[in-house]
Amino acid sequence: MSKTLHLENIKKVQKEIDSKKVLIKNAVMRQRYHFMAEEGWLNDPNGLIFFRGKYHFFYQHNPYNSFWGAMHWGHAVSEDLLHWEYLPVALAPSEAYDDHKEGGCFSGSAIEHDGKLFLIYTGTTNYGDGFVQTQCVAYSEDGIHFEKYEKNPVITAPEGYEPANFRDPKVWEHDGMFYLVCGAKKDNLAKALLYRSKNLLDWEYVNVMAESRGELGYMFECPDFFQIGDKCVLMFSPMGLHERTCVYLVGDMDYNTGKFYHTTMGEIDWGFDYYAPQSFLDAKGRRLIVGWANAWDWMPFWKDWGPTYKENWCGSFAIPREVRLMPDNTLQFIPVEELKSLRTDERIRYGVEVESEPVDISAGDGVAYESRLVLDLERTTAEKVVLELRSDGDLKSVVYLDLKHGQMTFDRNHSDGWSRGQTKSPLKLMDKKLLDIHLFSDQSSIEVFGSQYQTNHSCNVFASDAQNKNTVQALGGQAYFSSIISYGLERAIR
Repeated sequence: MSKTLHLENIKKVQKEIDSKKVLIKNAVMRQRYHFMAEEGWLNDPNGLIFFRGKYHFFYQHNPYNSFWGAMHWGHAVSEDLLHWEYLPVALAPSEAYDDHKEGGCFSGSAIEHDGKLFLIYTGTTNYGDGFVQTQCVAYSEDGIHFEKYEKNPVITAPEGYEPANFRDPKVWEHDGMFYLVCGAKKDNLAKALLYRSKNLLDWEYVNVMAESRGELGYMFECPDFFQIGDKCVLMFSPMGLHERTCVYLVGDMDYNTGKFYHTTMGEIDWGFDYYAPQSFLDAKGRRLIVGWANAWDWMPFWKDWGPTYKENWCGSFAIPREVRLMPDNTLQFIPVEELKSLRTDERIRYGVEVESEPVDISAGDGVAYESRLVLDLERTTAEKVVLELRSDGDLKSVVYLDLKHGQMTFDRNHSDGWSRGQTKSPLKLMDKKLLDIHLFSDQSSIEVFGSQYQTNHSCNVFASDAQNKNTVQALGGQAYFSSIISYGLERAIR
């Protein structure tokens, strides 16, 4: 292993970042309060952790271009999840096991041990016979500068598993032992493989923790595992399940056998642009998750990397969400309370009756704003409620709340002249007196939370500042809102 080469590559990366940061100063699509890289390409969140009094975000990063390439780990820290200080790149391709133009330092996670910060990641390379993915370790005394373990890789794919599909380790501690779960593929079916260690360096295979028999796709990307209350959660982004891109399973873990038994299954987000979420526990005792506000399928399909590619960047994270366990063992995903500190221009209305004439729901400049609507279902006769968001009269994103058929639809076919498609999900209305809808709009994205934060749609929308009209209307009757509260949101990212 060449420690010197790793340091040289990181220095090279930093020069590239510094030289290209100036190119995006006038970018018009940059987010205002969603986390982004300084420049270049960003995808999966990695190594999310609260360490020495700060939130650490690592992220898959190609600093050399604004599309996917050889993967590095970018790094930033924050005290409030909103305002970020960028640190030197933590990991760069440098070794035989992770140095390839179509490989690199793929996704992974972080954990503190003996005062050090350990990163466990997937090294991806090609020795000439196809891609090989292995699990590797890096560590740091200060949480900023990382050294790769001299005996990497520490885990290789078990016999019978595809070496090209063995990735994304998530590590945690339980009863004095370290465990990690990796996504894997065998016989064209997804597997979650469990490993354990006493020291984070020497690992033994335990069992197939969970698997697909066809109903959960052919690969679990970015698996994550955590305990919440008296239950355990396994979440992942399954490949091969069409519109289902973020699945969670709630159940019980048997550490003696290494088996996870789930009784509840749900969706974290139904939108086009929410993928590979990773969880961590913060100092407040909250289980937080952060997802990549993008996905793989739309890019090859449209033969285009998106409008931001031309601005020398691509990719952001969705807003952080707190995970909460409901009495029926389903999960809520609630925007973190820190977002309230960005609020301005409060507008509150109670007892709002809405018919076919649109009612304004925006605040601030209508681009970066938050709106919360509480619909009284007992007093509502409308068959459908329609939210027109980021509109200039011609271009607009439309959210349909179909009360008659119990469905939410996000339509971005006319959002910006580039985006396409509709996302659809069930809308939970059974035994409900109220339907709450919570909206977060930023420069290039809209996140819609509904049904007590259990029916969520996140979509990128590359709308201009002139698209700042946001309204709600009712079709087939009247909609009665007990309250409509809106706020402008100040800029947090520079």
